[in-house]
Amino acid sequence: MTKIKVNNDLLITLIIKGLEDVKGEDIQLFDLREIENTVTDYFIICTGNSNTQVNALSQSIQKLVSKELKDKPWHIEGEANAEWILMDYVNVVVHIFQKKTREFYDIEGLWGDAKITPITTA
Repeated sequence: MTKIKVNNDLLITLIIKGLEDVKGEDIQLFDLREIENTVTDYFIICTGNSNTQVNALSQSIQKLVSKELKDKPWHIEGEANAEWILMDYVNVVVHIFQKKTREFYDIEGLWGDAKITPITTA
C-alpha cells in the first residue's frame, strides 16, 4: 500500500482542532524526532470525560482530516470500549484517554525525553 506523504504540521493542526472542537482536555504534543528508535515522529495526547466523549473526539479528528487532507488513519484501536483510543496516522499517533486510564498508563512519564508542548485552548 502506497501512502501519500502528508504535511505533518497541517495534520497536527487538524488533529488538535478536532480535539478542541469536542472540548478535549489536557492536550499535549510530544515531539519524538530526537529520540532514537521511535515508531513515529509525534504523539498527541488528550483526555475525554466519558466513553461518549472519547469516541466523539476520535470521530471529530477522522472527519476533519478526511475532509481537509483526504487521509484516514492507518490503524485505530480501542473504539469498542473507548477508555483509550489510539489513532495511527503513521508519522503522528493520537492517544485519546479517559482520565483514569491516562493516569494509569502515564505516557508522559514513559516518554519524558520527548519535547512536550502543552496545547492551550481558548
